[in-house]
Amino acid sequence: MRNLIESKIRSAVTGGVELLAAWNRKRMPALPRENPYLSGIHRPMNEEKTLLELDVNGQIPESLNGQYLRIGPNPLNHPDPNSYHWFLGDGMAHGVRIEGGKALWYRNRWIRSNAVSKALGEPTSPGSRNPRADNANTNIIRVDGRTFAVVEAGGFPVEVDSNLETIQHTSFDNTLGGSFSAHPHLDPETGQMHAICYDAMVKDTVWHVVLGADAKVVRREPIAVKDGPSIHDCAITKTYVLVFDLPVTFSMRSVIAGHGFPYKWNPKHQARVGLCPRSGRGDQTIWFDIDPCYVFHPANAYETNKGDVIVDVIAHETMFATSTIGPDSRRSRLERWTLKAGASQVERRVLHDHNQEFPRYNESYTCHSNRYIYSVSLPMETTTEMLSMSGSVLFKNDLQTGEVSEHDFGVNRHLGEFVFVSKTDRSGKNDKVLEDDGWLMGFVIDSVAEVTDLVILGAQDISAAPLAAIRIPHTVPPGFHGNWV
Repeated sequence: MRNLIESKIRSAVTGGVELLAAWNRKRMPALPRENPYLSGIHRPMNEEKTLLELDVNGQIPESLNGQYLRIGPNPLNHPDPNSYHWFLGDGMAHGVRIEGGKALWYRNRWIRSNAVSKALGEPTSPGSRNPRADNANTNIIRVDGRTFAVVEAGGFPVEVDSNLETIQHTSFDNTLGGSFSAHPHLDPETGQMHAICYDAMVKDTVWHVVLGADAKVVRREPIAVKDGPSIHDCAITKTYVLVFDLPVTFSMRSVIAGHGFPYKWNPKHQARVGLCPRSGRGDQTIWFDIDPCYVFHPANAYETNKGDVIVDVIAHETMFATSTIGPDSRRSRLERWTLKAGASQVERRVLHDHNQEFPRYNESYTCHSNRYIYSVSLPMETTTEMLSMSGSVLFKNDLQTGEVSEHDFGVNRHLGEFVFVSKTDRSGKNDKVLEDDGWLMGFVIDSVAEVTDLVILGAQDISAAPLAAIRIPHTVPPGFHGNWV
């Protein structure tokens, strides 16, 4: 009886908060300018396209055979620009199919949430979903030959087919038991994917979730936290999964004010990084304090012979401190964090003091020491929403020498995340294989011509001319993450 009463009280309170939030949302003051996530290069596409036999400048490497996939927010209905937050737009997947030195097609498709299906006049897509969070817009991954759009904070994955059409919403065939993450990390030696997952409605727990090579969950271990932290990503070593418990936390005040993304900078929250044993209990997590900062994306992590853990990250001085429509960091750097065995504080060292984001590396080196990180420049001038406009430069950070190589795409060109694609399989740990023996690919927008190129660079010399640029004759709005599959 007590649980039933508590449930009714909680439901009534939640309903009241939602009504107040909706009332306040309609009365938000006008922005002082256009919403940058609904205009310019972020202007949403208004239709789904299938384009065959794309034009190519240069020569696509013959051995590339697969799909470049990228996903991001693309609101279908015209949202209120005063309350629209970039992270909440309807998911849209984009794909380019490459085979035999040719670009066979480009496709873009909305991920069929209930709201999208209703707006398009279609039947609701099948499958299990969280009724309050069925939009997936943040990453797109391949597991056991299946492709999933994924999101964090409560949403379930959405499976799509090879043409990006929605198949079903799924909790990984009823094995998930709760929310998932936008950033699972594959251990190439075990075939398992590891993630730290949180739910916006749960403030005291996050979970270490392990997805088997058969796309079924084999572990969901709770880890105690406070304040409901937003943990966008994690990193793994052979022994641990890293938990970035940093001072961006759930804000009921933001909910009541009508803000759809209810996370804010919270300097009262103790910033810390945890080492949760991959096969141990959550209460065995070893915590290291750190000065306040925020990390969306780490690169690689590994353990040293001394038992220390090294992780390279893009660290922001603050995040979500003022803006209500998107990320508002004014400063980010590539840093190396060292978690020394027996210590209680993270040691930080700046590797590259330039605003940047979206670090990627040769992921066959996951859990092992690596040399190179590829990242996208961000503007150095002060802006309110730094991530609304990416820079024109791709960085190759050499962690061994400290050298930074660049490919500058020029004025009015805007980069998305670039993905590393290896030429060779390092699964046998052949030390003669060079770490940067491969390609980099990503979308580059020309904001004047209003076209987009999928650019392929040789990773060993990124300053050289592109090997190929596959022309997409429209702007693909800046999104979040993608992969070569």
